[in-house]
Amino acid sequence: MTAVLSPTVVWHDVECGGYDADLPVWCELAGAAGGAVLDVGCGTGRVTLELLRAGHAVTALDREPELLDALASRARDLSLDDRLKTACADARTMELERRFALIIVPMQTVQLLGGAAGRTQFLATARDHLEPGGLLAAALAHDLHGFDAADGFAPLPDRSEVAGVQYSSRPIALRDEGGAFAIERIRETVHPGGRHTSEKDVIRLDRLDAETIASEAARVGLRPTPPRLIEETEEHVSSVVVMFRV
Repeated sequence: MTAVLSPTVVWHDVECGGYDADLPVWCELAGAAGGAVLDVGCGTGRVTLELLRAGHAVTALDREPELLDALASRARDLSLDDRLKTACADARTMELERRFALIIVPMQTVQLLGGAAGRTQFLATARDHLEPGGLLAAALAHDLHGFDAADGFAPLPDRSEVAGVQYSSRPIALRDEGGAFAIERIRETVHPGGRHTSEKDVIRLDRLDAETIASEAARVGLRPTPPRLIEETEEHVSSVVVMFRV
C-alpha cells in the first residue's frame, strides 16, 4: 500500500524538491571536508539524499518530524539509511552531542532564524558542533527583486501530482518589508472528481548580506573563507554561499 504523504511533506516537495543548482557545491564541500556532515533544515532530503548517494555520512536536522520521517523512509527505500542519522530540533538550540567536519545550511534557511539574535544564537551553536578546522557553509538569497502578479508578472508555478491530486504553488508577490522579504504564494489542489482548494502562504526571509553575517560570525569566533556563488536558473534567483571555519 502506498503511504499517504502529509500536506507538510507534499508542499515541501513541490516548492523545494525540484531545485538542484546548489547540489554540486554541497557535494564538493562534503568531499573536501572528509568527515561527517550536518544538513540544517534538511526537509525531505533534497541535499541529504544526494550526499548519501555520494557516500557521505549525514546527520539531517529539521524542526518538522513529518519531513524527517519522509526523509528516513526515502533513504531506506534507496538502501542509504546506514549512513543517515536524523535529529528533530531547532538549529539555534540543537544539542547533538557530536561534532561535524561540515555543517551546511541550504535554501536560505539561515534567513529564517528570527533576525540577528536568532542567527547569532545559531552561529554560536554551530561553532560548538564543528570539529577543529571544520567548515560552516550557508546559502543566502542573492539579489532579490520584488514583483507583484497584479502588475502582470510572476514566476511560473511549481507543480506536482501525488496520488492523483494535482498540486500547484504559484508565486504571486515578493515584497520588500524593510528588514525582511515576504514571499507570497497561492497553494492550489485539484482532486480527482474536480474538488478544488486554494490557500495563501507567506514566508519571510530576513534581509541579510554576506558582510552582515560575516560580522556576526566573527563575534562568536568563526573565521570567514571565500564565498561561493550559485548562479541563477530560469526558475530561481542566484545565491551566495558564505563559509566560516572554527
